Order: sequence, then C-alpha cells, then structure tokens
Amino acid sequence: MNGYASRLVSLPPDDAYFLMLYLKDAHHCDVAPDGTESEVRRFRQGSVCLVDLAPGACIRLFSNLDSLAFQLPRELFREVGEFSAAPKATRLRCRRGEYDDVMRNLGAALLPLFEKQGSFHAPVLQHIAIAICAHLLHAHGDLSGEPGSSTARLSVWQEKAAKDFMIDHFADHFPIAAVASAAGVSSRDFIRGFKGVTGETPQQWLMRHRIGRAKQYFAERALTLVEIATRCGFTDEDHFTKVFRRVTGATPSAWRARWLQ
Repeated sequence: MNGYASRLVSLPPDDAYFLMLYLKDAHHCDVAPDGTESEVRRFRQGSVCLVDLAPGACIRLFSNLDSLAFQLPRELFREVGEFSAAPKATRLRCRRGEYDDVMRNLGAALLPLFEKQGSFHAPVLQHIAIAICAHLLHAHGDLSGEPGSSTARLSVWQEKAAKDFMIDHFADHFPIAAVASAAGVSSRDFIRGFKGVTGETPQQWLMRHRIGRAKQYFAERALTLVEIATRCGFTDEDHFTKVFRRVTGATPSAWRARWLQ
C-alpha cells in the first residue's frame, strides 16, 4: 500500500442493502458521518461485506478495489421471503469480511455475463438476484428478536477479528484465550458472544473452515490425505476422516473421488 493515494467511496442513504464480494484482497476503513475513521482493515479475496444503506455508507480505500457490488432493495427481500422457503427475517446482520462460498460461486457465474454486451442475460440476472436474496436471508438473516435467541453477541468487528485470527492460524493448535484476546473480550464472554452471532461454538466454526480448506487442497491431486490433514490442522488422517464425515456426510476419499472425476 506504500505510495497508494487513498480515496473516499460513499453511497447515499437508501431503503436497501449493499453487498460487496471481494475478487482480490482489499484494505479500507469506515468513515463515520462526523468524519472520524476506523482502523484500516484487510478484506480477503472471496469474502463479502453486507451493510444496511439506511444511513448511507462511506469508506476510505487504501488499495485497489476489485469486486462485485450489489444494491438490493428491501422490497426484494420481502418478496423473496413471502414467496419462498427463506426465513422471514425482517433485517440482515451486517457482515464485514465474511467468507461466503455461495456468493463466491455465484460471483464466478456472474462474471462472464458482465463481460458480454446486450440485455439477453436479464432473465438469468433476475434469477441470480433472487438466489442471492434467498441465500442472504438463510445465512445472514437477523433473528435476534426471535424467542430463544441469545442476547450475548459480539460486535461485527469483534466477530471479524476472531475469525481473522482463526483463519490466519487455522492449521495451528492455539488456546481459545488467544482468539478471545484478538476479539478484545474474556474467554467466557467470547464463547457466549461468538455462538450468539454465529449459532456455532468457535471450535465448530474452525472445524468447518478447516474442512473447507481441505476441499480446496483436494484439487491438488499430488497431495495425499495425510498431507492434507496435516496442512489443515488435524492430528492425523483418522481425525480428519472423522470430522470430515461428521460435517459433510462422506469420507474425504469418497468426496474427492465424486467431485474431481
């Protein structure tokens, strides 16, 4: 970022949500209405940001921004929620730098369409927009007002800091106190707060992330399952197989054979 001239990017208030899928790593900070700026944070390739545009939004970029952006009216979410099996959430949870495999795959499907001229892709784009809204309602619907929902919740930045730490150290063995420290809270408050916003314990989230990384390594056919297990932080191949089957319903070897034919 040395020598890069920062620049402001702002969006006016709107009855909509703004979704951005990062195609490459980016660095930026939030700018509050009074002009104060948050710390500069890294947003990884393949992650998303989701913000409510009711008050508008403003960031200061400290890198190039290579991304797909979507402005999604609230009315579209209401329609999708009414005519589909999507949760009837009244709002979405703000997401900052959250990995989202579904959006990454939808983005890969969209890019070739944007490169072509003409309006004959409009029906396809409409279906993809509906799919995006349904996915966001399922994955990021804010059900905090529902009966039985937890009141112990991390802030969006505490959640991001914790997940960033676990992503950076996903193959290591670290105490939960280290993740809590990255989020700036006590271990007890962190465990309760993390489950309050994700519905999972930190250990469950980390295991799912490790399984996701293992699936990426499957494409490297020269790697053995033992090597993949080691790279992803599992104690041995048996541990890897047990967790993989619990998460996916298949063994690593069966999954690899089915998807890489």
